[in-house]
Amino acid sequence: MRMRRKKHLDERLSSVSDILLSGEHEDRNFDTAILEKEYIDINDWFGNNNPVYLEIGCGKGRFAVRYAKRHKDINLIAVEKDANVIVSACELCIEENVSNLRFIKCSAEYIEKYIRPNSVSRIFLNFSCPYPKNKYASHRLTSNRFLEIYKRVLMAGAKIEQKTDNMHFFEFSIEQFSNAGFKLSHVSLDLHNSDFEDNIVTEYESRFVAQGLPIYRLEAHFG
Repeated sequence: MRMRRKKHLDERLSSVSDILLSGEHEDRNFDTAILEKEYIDINDWFGNNNPVYLEIGCGKGRFAVRYAKRHKDINLIAVEKDANVIVSACELCIEENVSNLRFIKCSAEYIEKYIRPNSVSRIFLNFSCPYPKNKYASHRLTSNRFLEIYKRVLMAGAKIEQKTDNMHFFEFSIEQFSNAGFKLSHVSLDLHNSDFEDNIVTEYESRFVAQGLPIYRLEAHFG
């Protein structure tokens, strides 16, 4: 069910426009829409040439804000397609005075319209929708069609970090990453009972952990 548009949303989006690129696409065919590039000048946007990280599906921005505050030597771009949600993430970023975080409102299929090839050092996929029915497998953010997009924007030697609470989605992701030529490391079937020390808990993650569910995590290395 589509979320109801929040009150004063346009005014709120306007107030965060300095840190938000709002993608508007007349062409709903992703394959043709991305042909007309609108590359971001990332160095100008951030005012430096630090490594670029990308979070796809940032939700209300808890992970993005915390990660950017912890790692001030990187530039983090958080992507979210829902205006109702991303506006809260932008407002949290401003409230927390985070200078190395920016946002793009678009679907994941459009990221290579805005992000130059071979320019991203890391991608985060935190609790992406698992689309459990097999007929929707191509919508999963670790399906091959998305992995091919990530390959084009990632630098050689870059990596993707994934977390999920869904075992079947995790198994699917491992298979897709392997088939696409990624090398896997730090594969965990129970993150919160592992020795991994740099975890930042997302909104969904805290809820799942409170329910006693295991968190699955992996790193997929490109090139």
